[in-house]
Amino acid sequence: MTLNGWIQILLYCGILVLLVKPLGFYMHRVFNGDRTPLSPILGPLERGLYRICGTSEREEQHWTTYAVALLLFNLAGFLVLYVLQRLQGSLPYNPAGMSAVDPALAFNTAASFMTNTNWQNYGGESTMSYLVQMAGLTVQNFVSAATGIAIAIALIRGFARASGRSIGNFWVDITRATLYVLLPLCVVLALVYVWLGMPQTLGPYVDATTLEGAKQTIALGPVASQVAIKMLGTNGGGFFNANAAHPFENPDAVSNLIQMLSIFVVGAALTNVFGRMVGNQRQGWAILASMGVLFIVGVAVCYWAEAAGNPLVHALGIDGGNMEGKETRFGIALSALFAVITTAASCGAVNAMHDSFTALGGMVPLINMQLGEVIVGGVGAGFYGMLMFILIAVFVAGLMVGRTPEYLGKKIEAKEVKMAMLAILCLPLAMLIFTAIAVVLPSAVASIANGGPHGFSEILYAYTSAAANNGSAFGGLSGNTPWYNITLGIGMLMGRFLVIIPALAIAGALAAKKTVPASAGTFPTDGPLFVGLLVGVIVIVGGLTFFPALAVGPVVEHLAMIHGQTF
Repeated sequence: MTLNGWIQILLYCGILVLLVKPLGFYMHRVFNGDRTPLSPILGPLERGLYRICGTSEREEQHWTTYAVALLLFNLAGFLVLYVLQRLQGSLPYNPAGMSAVDPALAFNTAASFMTNTNWQNYGGESTMSYLVQMAGLTVQNFVSAATGIAIAIALIRGFARASGRSIGNFWVDITRATLYVLLPLCVVLALVYVWLGMPQTLGPYVDATTLEGAKQTIALGPVASQVAIKMLGTNGGGFFNANAAHPFENPDAVSNLIQMLSIFVVGAALTNVFGRMVGNQRQGWAILASMGVLFIVGVAVCYWAEAAGNPLVHALGIDGGNMEGKETRFGIALSALFAVITTAASCGAVNAMHDSFTALGGMVPLINMQLGEVIVGGVGAGFYGMLMFILIAVFVAGLMVGRTPEYLGKKIEAKEVKMAMLAILCLPLAMLIFTAIAVVLPSAVASIANGGPHGFSEILYAYTSAAANNGSAFGGLSGNTPWYNITLGIGMLMGRFLVIIPALAIAGALAAKKTVPASAGTFPTDGPLFVGLLVGVIVIVGGLTFFPALAVGPVVEHLAMIHGQTF
């Protein structure tokens, strides 16, 4: 590790913290229905969309109605994207003549982008036409991200309201998230990316002649607009197969910094929105501090492991850190930082190949996802995942002092705790069961590029990434097979909706509760003690669930490398 590397990491953290309050202030006004600088321009469009949908901003929904609207909207998006892929060969804006996508792969991709996962069992430039990329994938990048924000806002209302029967209106929340938050920011980001050198064109691919005289086809397309939303919406799906390691998706260190900030900024700002909506901004800062502790520890371990390098390479007399699978324009520090950011959020974009990380360096992204990506997390998704752990933490605190658990004046009872545990435990259910089957299924094992513990980690990483709605991958797994396309798709659906439904149920239950005044025995939830308790609960719950699997993979591989063994 170097001083320069840590300066870059701390600079990133400092800029991110400075952005939290102003963006949180703006988003609070948006979802509170207050006037914003964009209201004169977007207000008429917003009201027109409500008339088309047959609703209005004054119409509120019970949590069950909210959930049904959300599920139907996502089902429609899934079907549209699936049909677009299957009819791709007959549709316009297909200059490379791409054929229809295979049914199993089309199912996987539709489930992937609808759930904000963006797992890609294909190369974007060689499989998807411009039309599918824009009208299918990019649209889902917007609405899946807006769905996550809407759920977070609905859950926050559950804490902020008292004796109510509604948690908002799904159509209003998703419209405002798209129109006032995601679209304006993405327009600005796309223009900046074009200025930095990203392509944005509907023209055909370009043929070039290499220095050796060979012919090379250079893929182009509407790249900048997709990169803008894939990062801001924590989607992560690349226009190109190499994702953010491709120079057309991530030209230099400036674009790299902007993309890393984009991944975290909305999720971090939601903590400030939470504090404002419940009337105590210190509550939001306490949650952000808990996220920050876990994030900094992850960055330190990953950076240290990659900077220390590979013991097997050192045994050959070659010193230095592990640069395998990394771009020289980013180096070890920014590659490790990007890996932790993209897996702490449910983004999945990569500027280095995680399969080439050291055993312990690759373990950090795994742990981030297995903890439910609550360290900032996906836009909205990470925040409502963190609130599940908060309910467990205050329940534990209540048990320790012999009081009924309370959080923000709301009694946390058996129903809320059960729903929170259901949301937390569905992730290991999807991750570990499919992994256990895959490691003994010959056709599934045939897809891994490495034997031993690293091959196990490739399979575990795939199902972890799918269920956590992350989308990043260890590059050594060939996932475009019927088994992986179908089971990974199922894992994505489980990881998304088996968390969303309990979260909305909790929102409805909390909104109906009365607010209880704080007393001398109320456990304070805006100070360092609560931050420590929350971090401890997250680590213990995640550790007890996943440690055996981690021990089989990254830990065994690390011990083997120390003793000079490879697989």
